[in-house]
Amino acid sequence: MREVQEVIPITKAKRDFLDIIRKVEDLDETVAITKNGIPVGILLNIERYEGLLETIDILSDEETMKALRRAQKQRKQGKFYTHEEVWGE
Repeated sequence: MREVQEVIPITKAKRDFLDIIRKVEDLDETVAITKNGIPVGILLNIERYEGLLETIDILSDEETMKALRRAQKQRKQGKFYTHEEVWGE
């Protein structure tokens, strides 16, 4: 997982909001906003946000997690097909 690239005080965030949004959008940066030196929020682009929500959905789905654990166990036991076996390439 990527770290926060920049930490900005809320006063600077208010002043430079458009520039910060451009940085988040164009450079795919994650920016922490602080108030009195304490982090109070995070700015990240929409793709990363949606990816986080999707990950949370997957991790909170009990059936999906059981299937993933079963697949991991089978992989460790060597019970899998190679790409070539499946697709013949």
